[in-house]
Amino acid sequence: MTAHMRDKPSMPGSRASKFLLSALILIHFLPTQLLAQRSKSPWQTLTGSAPLIIARGGFSGLLPDSSVDAYSIVSQTSVPDAVLWCDVQLTKDGVGICFPDVKMMNASSIQDAYPKRKNSYLLNGVPTQDWFTIDFTLKDLKPVFLIRGILSRSDAFDNNQYGISTVQDIAMQLKPNSFWLNVQHDAFYAQHNLSISKFLLSVPKTVTINYLSSPEVNFLQNIGGRFGKKGPKFVFRFLEKNDVEVSTNQTYETLMGNLTFIKTFASGVLVPKSYIWPLQDQYLLPHTSFVQDAHKAGLEVYASGFANDFDMAYNYSFDPLAEYLSFMDNGDFSVDGFLSDFPLTASSAVDCFSHLGSNASTQVDFLVISKNGASGHYPGCTDLAYSKAVKDGADIIDCSVQMSLDGIPFCLNSVDLGESTNIVQSPFRNRSATVTEIGPLSGLYSFSLTWSEIQTLRPAITNPYNRDFNLFRNPKERSSGKLVSLSDFLNLAKNSSSLAGVLISVENAAYLREKQGLDVVKAVLDTLTKAGYSNATTTTKKVMIQSTNSSVLVDFKKQSRYETVYQVEETIRDILDSAIQDIKKFADAVVVRKQSIFPVSDSFTTGQTNLVERLQKFQLPVYVELFRNEFVSQPWDFLSDATVEINSHVTGAGINGTITEFPLTAARYKRNMCLTRKVLPPYMSPVQPAGLLSIMSPTSLPPAEAPNPVFTDADVTEPPLPPVIARAPTTSPGPLSTAEKAPNGQTRVALSLLLSAFSLVLASLLLL
Repeated sequence: MTAHMRDKPSMPGSRASKFLLSALILIHFLPTQLLAQRSKSPWQTLTGSAPLIIARGGFSGLLPDSSVDAYSIVSQTSVPDAVLWCDVQLTKDGVGICFPDVKMMNASSIQDAYPKRKNSYLLNGVPTQDWFTIDFTLKDLKPVFLIRGILSRSDAFDNNQYGISTVQDIAMQLKPNSFWLNVQHDAFYAQHNLSISKFLLSVPKTVTINYLSSPEVNFLQNIGGRFGKKGPKFVFRFLEKNDVEVSTNQTYETLMGNLTFIKTFASGVLVPKSYIWPLQDQYLLPHTSFVQDAHKAGLEVYASGFANDFDMAYNYSFDPLAEYLSFMDNGDFSVDGFLSDFPLTASSAVDCFSHLGSNASTQVDFLVISKNGASGHYPGCTDLAYSKAVKDGADIIDCSVQMSLDGIPFCLNSVDLGESTNIVQSPFRNRSATVTEIGPLSGLYSFSLTWSEIQTLRPAITNPYNRDFNLFRNPKERSSGKLVSLSDFLNLAKNSSSLAGVLISVENAAYLREKQGLDVVKAVLDTLTKAGYSNATTTTKKVMIQSTNSSVLVDFKKQSRYETVYQVEETIRDILDSAIQDIKKFADAVVVRKQSIFPVSDSFTTGQTNLVERLQKFQLPVYVELFRNEFVSQPWDFLSDATVEINSHVTGAGINGTITEFPLTAARYKRNMCLTRKVLPPYMSPVQPAGLLSIMSPTSLPPAEAPNPVFTDADVTEPPLPPVIARAPTTSPGPLSTAEKAPNGQTRVALSLLLSAFSLVLASLLLL
């Protein structure tokens, strides 16, 4: 992936449509009234109302923080009462601007405009070098433009020349129904003869401030009575627990223990997520009582730090919706609001997925098909991965069949054991071979070990984004579970009452017959029969056989009545009618890649093909792979949200099934309440393909790429499978001697294994 991520172009005014937010009515209840309302509400917030969505700097996860378009797009993507958040900074001439920090280098082009005006100040007692807002007048800032402030986000909109807006600009141009101003550094400005209070009290009456927050006690105490009865709600912002509050000289952890004091000058508190759900080694600890304690003190609790592309607890499996739900739908409490860079995700969490319950009915019909079980949570193709997939609501669980040396079919994502086991550290590492029919590099293949030998190996979780993005899946369970035979897999599925069926993937059948004397087709059919899947009175589970080889599916069709699924490996833009007709002869459904539906260039979608429609016209259901939760797996158009991506494929493109390493995300989507509405809310509407390209500066557009190929008859046609040729007796290498045994270490996940001493040293550097 490139550095490109989501941002939006700048122009005079905003290209976004006018705000459609309905008025947010702020009612101050007496404690007894609050309790009465809460008893009738499903929400465990202070007032019994749904949590507030606060858009930090607008939709700052998509567009440059505090840009006019970042603010304006909130109304197009979020709940109607979403609140616009502005971090107020002061310029040299005392003008209040919306900008994420008093330091300007990180989120603007200030160093390009004024390369020699870097300065040094004491900021919260720490000597700090940067470009500071207090050194520039508003006029000085005219040639300075907003850019991404977080490097994990796209730089594609940095050339859009978004200007820095004043507080009045945002209030007057966008007329937000609810406006939140955050004052982070009042004491710092006072040290430089600037007054935030003076600015706030001088803004025109046409600018309505609904919320005012600050981490400084003195600021809130002093300004509290100066707005009158129609003033904003005052919110005390807690910083990290060990940080020191400048006016009381107490740590925020100390202040946290005196909420009744906070209540004397504030109606709410804004806290980092960790105050509520603390972490240890990036795993959740039991939640604290902070929300309940604050509610008892009459304080609303707003939680900060929500973003789809930030680090989150491993418990959430890279799913931002799961994180939001844990703060409001846990049975014990609900926060009163979320400060989020991605208000769309927060909106869908609150409005579409809260209070679903485990028995919520399905609202949209498509198959959730696992990929190696729930392989985003546990090592793929293990008993734990399959059990998790069943528990999480998969309709179909899958087994990629491999063959052992002694002819036992078992489940593993690859014929190369080095990709998902610790074989490189095992006594069997000397059984490497180069098989050109499978790949150009050497590997440690399943047909080189007996099943009993394979069972001694430890499985390894797959981490597709560890090297480029340092993203790891569930490290505590990286080697958990045990590999299962096809027979065990089928028995596990048969004993599940919720599963609709199984999908069995078969590859390398021709090579196994010709060179290894192994008939994988016969092995699968025999195992299915022994497990009772050929007898409708024994099980009603659907059986689907998948392959990229038409010859394999033709062979299964001749010998059974199981459903067959043809997988198109290539990324294609279209398929000939004649090719579809050929596929219809041996397949009942088709699997295609995501990029065959939404072509992608530099991580932006460039359009949508009509491939799904064309295949369905021939009564071929279309299943799409591969869906993952990690935000880097998705084009920027899907807003770093796996649910947005699923929605765009299911509701937008009309696919019949998702093949996913995270079945829970897709299964939950099927039950979301918003899909029952006559008019879909904006946060549950499919994205517009190539929509981000239309708001991007021409200089930042991704390069034009050659179109993907059209799938033809020649791509489908294959010679029939060869007969089984008995393997000549050979003496397979035995285990290493005791002196040669591999050193202890963690499991290696690699694409190939090389035999040189250098490669073994390199492998040790690639351990999980």
